[in-house]
This record gives sequence, C-alpha cells and structure tokens, in this order.
Amino acid sequence: MNIRCLIIDDEPLAQRVIEKYAENIPFLEIVEKCSNAVEAIEVLHNREVDLLFLDINMPRLSGMDFLKTLKNPPLVIITTAYAEYAIQGYELDVADYLMKPFAFDRFYKAIQKVEELIKGRELPHFEPREAGRQEESFIFVKSSKKTYKVNLDEILYIEALGDYVKIYTTDKMIISYQSLKNIETLLPASSFPRIHKSFIIALSRIDLIEGNHVKIKDRQIPIGTNFKNDFERLIKSI
Repeated sequence: MNIRCLIIDDEPLAQRVIEKYAENIPFLEIVEKCSNAVEAIEVLHNREVDLLFLDINMPRLSGMDFLKTLKNPPLVIITTAYAEYAIQGYELDVADYLMKPFAFDRFYKAIQKVEELIKGRELPHFEPREAGRQEESFIFVKSSKKTYKVNLDEILYIEALGDYVKIYTTDKMIISYQSLKNIETLLPASSFPRIHKSFIIALSRIDLIEGNHVKIKDRQIPIGTNFKNDFERLIKSI
C-alpha cells in the first residue's frame, strides 16, 4: 500500500524536512511539492493524492481557506508554527496537526493515524438487511480496528468524504470506509432522507429549514436540487 502525498508549503526548508522524513517510510510517495495553495489546486486536478501536508500561513490563499474550497479533500496533516489554528483544523476533520519544528517520531505518529484510516478500506462494514426483516433501532459500524454500535436515534447526519462516510452522532463522529449509497439502504428513508449527493440527515434532528439549507446543531447542510422535491414532499406528509 502506497500513500500518495502532496506537500503544500512556501518554505523550501519545511518541504525538505517532510521529504527527508518520508524517505524513511517506504509506503509514503511524495508525488509533488507546491509553494502555495493555488499551485496545489492544479495538482489535485491532475494527480491522485491520498494525503496533504498542508501549511497554514501561505501567500495568496491560506491553508485553511484552501481546505474549505475542497469538496472531497484527501486526508490532511496540517504542518504549521501557529498553535492557534489547531481548533479550526480539527473542526475541518484533519487527520493530525504537527507543530513546527517537529521530530521524526511525531511525524511517524501522524502517519500511523493516516495509515489506520486508510486501512479501514480493507475491512467489511455494513451487512445489508434481508427483505422483510424487522428494522433494528441501531446499526454496527466498523472504523479501522473498532466496531461501533450506533443507535439510530443518536444520529444527527451522515456526510460523504470521498470513499468514506462520516457519521455524526450526539456524542462523537465516526469515519468509516463505506459509500453513502450503501449506508442509505440500511436506514429507514422516512426518518433518514438523503437531501444532497453528500448528505443524509436525521429528520428528527432538524432545527431549522431555510431556503436550500437545513440546520442541525451548528451545521448548515445544503439541500441538493435533485433531492429538493422529494424532501419537500416528505416534510409535507408529516
């Protein structure tokens, strides 16, 4: 298994440190180096990338603003000298946050986190329900080496993340290698409608519907054009 990496950092020395560390990990492949986020956009359009090493404070477009523009970003390890961005980084679901200057052992620990996320692809996840089987009030979800029992009444919404899904519940977020389409078949459509190509929501958890968005907790979730009519019919039927 090779992990294809893209380095985005305007400091040549920082690029060389990551390259040097990566040379000691056989399954890491540096596919390209970019000195700013604008260059990285072009690379992502033309190359397969599994992992970004992303600096924050860069010219033209900051690392955080760049990350927000990506609809289905690769896994991300933030590398920066600015600790104040840590909370914002984790809100964007980065895999890890490395404070410069970082030693090889800390770098390797971050790579292990990424490796565990990617290894989840090798595990089975959901078993489709048999026709006519009584609906359960929970599902089991595999994430890396753990299996979670997820009560349906605790699910807030589910978001597609490339080849993964992120399941947001009342007390945690679970990342699992699974298509959104597959998990959709496990959930009762009347309670968990798909309202966007990238989102399934728990109807009971909606706080507000406004325009082409629903609000659940602090998250504004878009209603896709192709899903809007079905969603409106569902709401009217309640």
